[in-house]
Amino acid sequence: MSSNIMYRKMVSEDVPAVYEIELATFSAPWTLDSFYYEVHENQYAHYVLAVDADGSIIGFCGMWMVIDAAQITNVAVIEAARGRGIGEELMRESMRIARQHEMEVMSLEVRVTNTVAQNLYRKLDFQDGGIRKGYYTDNGEDALVMWVNL
Repeated sequence: MSSNIMYRKMVSEDVPAVYEIELATFSAPWTLDSFYYEVHENQYAHYVLAVDADGSIIGFCGMWMVIDAAQITNVAVIEAARGRGIGEELMRESMRIARQHEMEVMSLEVRVTNTVAQNLYRKLDFQDGGIRKGYYTDNGEDALVMWVNL
C-alpha cells in the first residue's frame, strides 16, 4: 500500500485528468462531457480520486448511489501506479462512503476476461451474481455481475 496517497471527492477541475486516465485505460471510454455531467448534473454520482504526493491524480472510482444500492461505474489507475494497492483502496473508500450514505448493497460489472479485477473484488467479499451477455460495446464481451452486502 502507498501511504503517500490521498483519497478525495472529484470536483470539476479534476475532470480533464480523470478523462485522460479513462482514455488510457478503457477500450470504450466515456466522453469528457460524461464526466462533467457526473460532477454537475448527476445527483446520484460520487467519484473518489487517488491523488499522489505531488498532487497528480493517479486513479479514480465512480459510483451511483440510488435508494439503497451503490453501482460502481468505473475504476481506473494509471499504468505506472498499478500494483501498489491503489485500486483496492479506491474500492474500500467507495464502500466506506456508500455505507455512510446507508447503501445496503454494492454491485458492478467486470469483463469476464478481467481476472485481475475479479480477484480484487472477491478479496473485498464481492460475489458472482450472473452474466450480462454482450455487455461491452467495443467487442461484445460478456460482463460478470458482482455484488456485496454493505
